[in-house]
Amino acid sequence: MVSYLAFLQQQQPPGLGGFIISLLPFFIILGIFYVLIILPQRRRYRELQQLVANLKVGDRIVTTGGIIGTITAVRNKSLLVRTADKSILEISRSAVAGLHTEEEEKA
Repeated sequence: MVSYLAFLQQQQPPGLGGFIISLLPFFIILGIFYVLIILPQRRRYRELQQLVANLKVGDRIVTTGGIIGTITAVRNKSLLVRTADKSILEISRSAVAGLHTEEEEKA
């Protein structure tokens, strides 16, 4: 019992180095999370914003609600989209999810 107490008295209390080492796994997990999730999401958002800014009359688009249509007019904050033979919708630019391609129609 006496040797155990002597051993405990000889150990140094954990200092700043021990605290940093205990937080190291947390920072590594945060770094991995940032690289695998946040960076690709930012890249996709920038690409979508560039796509929406470059839309023109005649482009076939898909909205976030799943509506597929052809742009008939481009306005500052909205688009006029023809979805059927005589159906024209006015949608917000933020509702555009992407361009509709020919491969998606065949699938």
